[in-house]
Amino acid sequence: MNEDHQPRLPRPRSPWVSHLLSSHLPAARARHALSADGFLMYLCSPEGSIFNPRHRGLWQDMTQPLCHYFISSSHNTYLIEDQIRGQSSIEGYIRALKRGCRCLEVDCWDGPNGEPMVYHGHTFTSKIPFREVVSTLGKYAFQTSPYPVILSLENHCSMEQQEVLAQQLRDILGEQLLTATIDGRVPTQLPSPEELKHKILLKGKKIGRLEDVLDGPGDEAPDVSDDDNGAEAEEERRRMKVGGPGWGPGGAEPPDTAVGHHQEGRGGMFLGHKDKESLAQALSDCVVYCKSVSFRGFQEARSHSRPSEISSLAEAKARKLIRDAGNDFVRHNAWQLTRIYPSGMRTDSSNYSPQEMWNAGCQIVALNFQTAGTEMDLCDGLFSQNGRCGYVLKPPFMRDEGTLFNPTEPGTREGPGPVTLTIQVISGQQLPKVANSKDGAIIDPLVRVEIHGVPADQAHQETKYIENNGFNPRWDETLQFQLHVPELALVRFVVEDYDKTSRNDFVGQFTLPCCPPPAGYRHIHLLSKDGTSIPPSSLFVHIRITEPPGPEQD
Repeated sequence: MNEDHQPRLPRPRSPWVSHLLSSHLPAARARHALSADGFLMYLCSPEGSIFNPRHRGLWQDMTQPLCHYFISSSHNTYLIEDQIRGQSSIEGYIRALKRGCRCLEVDCWDGPNGEPMVYHGHTFTSKIPFREVVSTLGKYAFQTSPYPVILSLENHCSMEQQEVLAQQLRDILGEQLLTATIDGRVPTQLPSPEELKHKILLKGKKIGRLEDVLDGPGDEAPDVSDDDNGAEAEEERRRMKVGGPGWGPGGAEPPDTAVGHHQEGRGGMFLGHKDKESLAQALSDCVVYCKSVSFRGFQEARSHSRPSEISSLAEAKARKLIRDAGNDFVRHNAWQLTRIYPSGMRTDSSNYSPQEMWNAGCQIVALNFQTAGTEMDLCDGLFSQNGRCGYVLKPPFMRDEGTLFNPTEPGTREGPGPVTLTIQVISGQQLPKVANSKDGAIIDPLVRVEIHGVPADQAHQETKYIENNGFNPRWDETLQFQLHVPELALVRFVVEDYDKTSRNDFVGQFTLPCCPPPAGYRHIHLLSKDGTSIPPSSLFVHIRITEPPGPEQD
């Protein structure tokens, strides 16, 4: 564009426009003129990205109860490989925390010299001292986000080493560890992330009720809370049987170093339940707002449970509840936390779809962070917003205890009708070669757009492939989707190398919330399979969202 014919802009009144001119048009700033180079710089900048730049920072209300947020959550955080022979490492905790994860898992077993160890029980995974895990947590917990971290404790230790667990938690974490309610009162609802800034909450069993602790001991001996970890233990028992002869090296059985009276939980199904009194008081006292309890149905929970209690459900049980009582599940999650964990049969550390659990309002949907794939792309996509703080506020209709919303019946959502998302896939720029491809190989790229949301919104469409052009392919194809519940939908852009004789090869992807992506012409900066940036690879698209006409337009 000739400088003499640059379109002149009125003096900018908006600070945002002034920022754009200063950032991308420094030479033309004084003339308030838009140059071609400046326009291209803008399109390729974060402001021209498909990800709304205003959502990169913290923008949501952080003063609502914890149960009103989706919480980035990890399963078996200590593992960086598979569930059978994989390596246990504090690196798993560091990576998860740097990724914004706010709920971590730790499996504790009796170790030598009175030191509890962390590993996947009854397997050949390596072991790390609990002390190292806690030290790592104290160092990295709030480097990425100031909001609370929940430590989900799977306790398989003897009474003696439970005392050590409690002592190490208190000694190493100090004031970071929450050991009392924030106001000294029995909570009628969970505190907010804002109120719990820079605090670490222990999730585990507890002796008695929280009000008993606050009001002082009564005449009767308090009971120890039960939880649903026995279901996880049973799944692992089936996993062990599936292995059969030769399950371990040379047919060896997995090592068993646990004491014979360890805590009820995953290990309890192997060696028998421990007496209910065998929970160390010191460890119980570290549990405040996340007391683990068994789930015995929605009516029972509503009648007898408290906001400070949390149930853990296996993925299969959660799916059944969604299918049979979707609205009850959403209502339950409006006032109490629910944790979902992968099937014990997933010995390869594969993941289930977190989307179906988020659709029901489940907050703590634990995934194997070490396993790349669509599931972790969805997790990264959802939690890429709100400053990557690990907390995303649920839509209003999922925070109302009287909601009628059922994810299997999208018409129950209050609000306007379905919106139409129209995506014109225009072109690509400098797409990478497929990993381990031959020298001189050129990709045949196509773009697949996937919608992940409630069942009625699940969809995918793809463009044709462009032969032998990864440098500047041009598609100019329009894809259209109808979204019944856009507030819960995620859109995933996937670039693949077409192969007519076998499965297409992955090239890059980008996932983000559908509600609301910025409209207009946008660049999509692609990510690798493990979620890292691969500049300068990108897609160029046009986005349009059409809402249903209002009553006055009917």
